Amino acid sequence: MGKKDKKKDSDKSHKKERKGESKKLDGEIYEAALFELQAELVKLQRWVVDRGERIIVVFEGRDAAGKGGVIKRITEKVSPRIFRVVALPAPTEREKSQLYLQRYIAHFPAAGEIVLFDRSWYNRAGVERVLDFCTEEQYRRFLLGCPQFEKSLVDDGIRLFKYWFDVSSEEQERRMQARITDPTKIWKLSPMDLKSRRHWYDYSRARDDMFAATDTPHAPWYVVNADDKQRARLNCIAHLLNQIPYQEVPREEIILPEPDTTGAFDDQATLASRSFVPERF
Repeated sequence: MGKKDKKKDSDKSHKKERKGESKKLDGEIYEAALFELQAELVKLQRWVVDRGERIIVVFEGRDAAGKGGVIKRITEKVSPRIFRVVALPAPTEREKSQLYLQRYIAHFPAAGEIVLFDRSWYNRAGVERVLDFCTEEQYRRFLLGCPQFEKSLVDDGIRLFKYWFDVSSEEQERRMQARITDPTKIWKLSPMDLKSRRHWYDYSRARDDMFAATDTPHAPWYVVNADDKQRARLNCIAHLLNQIPYQEVPREEIILPEPDTTGAFDDQATLASRSFVPERF
């Protein structure tokens, strides 16, 4: 087989994986790997609190790319007081009159906190740009100032990580069709999602312009192949953990105390006259 033939086979293999046609990850393997990563996230949590670290993780990407899924798995086993999720709604009229970054800065972490942005200030480079929610001047000013803004965060000691979840057009269509027919997912499909589908290539150009302007040494973009949701979650969490030099913080031995029986009484009997939820299951 010649080099050209080998390259063609390699390209076909890559395209097959991008379309989500690769072998599905075994459920038990996925759950075991996820459990190990979530255990590491708990260790990271203790280290962040012990060291007073401040961490920001930005999740961006097309609609239905799986950002919410990975955020859910990250926060599943950790404290919501340490891992805070920020998913801001559309700005109010008052917020529109503020400095653009002002409402995002209000949610930045204090010592011992990790903030996960489910979409972020990069709305200006994406949806606002594509759907004309901002002026050309506002857009250009954002791209020019964003790297400097992020450098100021990093220089101040904040650890900043930016992930772009990349999903193919075919897989996005499949997921959006599933949302239309699934009564538990229909709420995920907004009029904005439908517009984003129609503007697929406009979003692609906006993405490329955003990367060109804001993929910097101090705050690089990391692209996650998100056609396979389970692999995307594992790969993203593993990568995030590998970027942070955390260590397990020793803890004292935990001994569960026995209840103090001084003044003991039948505390279940006092509930007998209360209204209980019917046990239907």
